[in-house]
Amino acid sequence: MNKSKILCLIFLFALLVSCQEKSSTVGLWEVKLVTVSDQQMTPNARWMRFNPDSTQESGNGWFRHSYGTWSMNSNTNELSVVNTNGLHDPFGPFKVSFEGNTMTWNRIEEGENVTVTLEKTDRLPETFGDKLLGLWQLKDASGNGKYFDLTDGINSTDYVFFRWDRQFVIHSAKGRIQGVYNVHGHKPEVELIPYGENLERDFWQIAFDENAITLKLLNTDSLVTREFVRIYDFPQ
Repeated sequence: MNKSKILCLIFLFALLVSCQEKSSTVGLWEVKLVTVSDQQMTPNARWMRFNPDSTQESGNGWFRHSYGTWSMNSNTNELSVVNTNGLHDPFGPFKVSFEGNTMTWNRIEEGENVTVTLEKTDRLPETFGDKLLGLWQLKDASGNGKYFDLTDGINSTDYVFFRWDRQFVIHSAKGRIQGVYNVHGHKPEVELIPYGENLERDFWQIAFDENAITLKLLNTDSLVTREFVRIYDFPQ
């Protein structure tokens, strides 16, 4: 075999490896675990989608917040991701490895080893905030709180409505309260920020069940919980 044929075979082999690595990367991936040294810092429902045309997009849950391009260096197995609408990444590419439907990234950031584990999926994951969306009717409660008057027991018209635009509406015997809410990016917690100067913001832990949620007040020394079930019409 002459030298030109050998060089041609080497080139074809390198091209095949490059295509295989790119093909393996293409698709929708959910971030399952992020570790920084010995600490876990996994975001809730984070995903990335790598397209065959070298474009990429990413987000959390149903919200896409980043987009740009990606490239794979077949010689070093390094993945570079550029966000067109984001900041410059100062830490360089990730070293990538594959095992079945799992992709693992590794690199050093500020002297600490960062490992990201992703799994291929066919649907966007849900954040805690996605699960919280909708209309919820109060079914049970314990402890004194500022949003619902429990003097005469549970009222069938008491509800909380978590809207898609991150505003909430609470209706109870105490009246109608509106505000904005923030859901924690790593934990099932929601911050309620009511409009007006007479009510202060507070934080609630969320426990999810099938078509039901329980909110437990965090910034208090006493036990305050509110249990809700999902409904599809405003109670009269």
